[in-house]
Amino acid sequence: MRVLITLAWLFAGLFSASAGASSLLPLSRDGLPTLAPILKKVTPAVVNISVLQQGPEDLNPLLSDPFFRRFFGIPEENSRRTAAGSGVVVDAKHGYILTNHHVIQDAKEIVVTLKDHRRFPARLVGSDAGTDIALLKIEATGLTQLPFGDSDALQVGDFVIAIGNPFALGQTATAGIVSALGRSGLNIEGYENFIQTDASINPGNSGGALVDLRGRLVGINTAIIGPSGGNVGIGFAVPSNMARAVMRQLIRYGEVRRGRLGISMQDLTPKLARALGVKAGNGVVITQVQAGSPAALAGLREGDVVVELDGRPMRDAVEMRAQLAVTPAGQMITLRVLRGSVERKIRVRIAEIVARHVGGGQTLAELAGAMLADASKSATRLEARVVLVTAVHADTKAFRYGLRPGDAIVGVDQQRVRSVAALGEALRAPGRHSLDVVRGDFMLTIAVP
Repeated sequence: MRVLITLAWLFAGLFSASAGASSLLPLSRDGLPTLAPILKKVTPAVVNISVLQQGPEDLNPLLSDPFFRRFFGIPEENSRRTAAGSGVVVDAKHGYILTNHHVIQDAKEIVVTLKDHRRFPARLVGSDAGTDIALLKIEATGLTQLPFGDSDALQVGDFVIAIGNPFALGQTATAGIVSALGRSGLNIEGYENFIQTDASINPGNSGGALVDLRGRLVGINTAIIGPSGGNVGIGFAVPSNMARAVMRQLIRYGEVRRGRLGISMQDLTPKLARALGVKAGNGVVITQVQAGSPAALAGLREGDVVVELDGRPMRDAVEMRAQLAVTPAGQMITLRVLRGSVERKIRVRIAEIVARHVGGGQTLAELAGAMLADASKSATRLEARVVLVTAVHADTKAFRYGLRPGDAIVGVDQQRVRSVAALGEALRAPGRHSLDVVRGDFMLTIAVP
């Protein structure tokens, strides 16, 4: 018994040290450490989200006709699909709830169920596919909100708790540690800078809370890696600082208005550090500065090493790309830059990528599902006319290729195209093709079979 009690106290000490607390975890009646008081405080802020998605009748008007449905024996209950996920109340006064974009994508109706079983219809304030974050609003009183924690302060080994609604079983809490930070290259759409955790995250946990041992929100649970769709100890969450930045733009604009700096970059390696005459360590090397871009006008040069953005250390290119992804157009940022042995602070105003209202669009059979429009130099802030992707419908050819709204198609097979007509002509040429696409500050190559 003495051995068990000693181990319990050691376990509690490890937990409290990781959270930076000055005292041990609460103890149960048996004198053992417990997470129960923390969960009692935070779980009322985690909600269940049910979504009525578009069904076949939304795509075919005949299927919306009750007579047609009865004549052909099409059951009413199969007309729409119900999806379930999780969400987090982050503002009790205004009823704001964070969740994942993929949870509410193509939703016709959204219903939020609180822990006390109250149900409310939710309005979609805005959604961002690039970060997989969406913001809902409900009209309700007596809500509990989760305070934001600083996800930048997380370290590998910190204890965290994941709360959500896995497999529609009901609210569930699992515990683990932060396994890694800044995860990317996971073939998940958008701007990847994930927190990796071994706290069990399963289908239905999407949009739920990842909290630290002080009960603060440090991540929005988003994805898992598992051969059968279940948890194998590798889950991912969007950092709370990124989710919070997206939320602010969704509240203000209803969308994320990304800007353009006009650089290419890569991680600072020891070899590059020696070549550039800077101290080895964390940082981002600017490998190209686009002519006429905000970066060029501010005086940034190839070979500059960015070590801070608005006072936040930049560990690698993934982190800087993610930070720029949630920096709105028009905002002034301050970069701390190493240029050889000289340190500089350079202020840059982020420019718009595309015009906000490029109306309508055309379609091409080769990129079915995308709406395309000719965009002038003044509309896009790029150096030439391009083809702007104004909309992309889910589950279409263009969406599967990887095109997204706001993309600027500048070429096909590394040959410039300046209009929808020229794009169609290039894609109709024999053989396989690739699109040269500008998305934010980055040039992508998208294969078109």
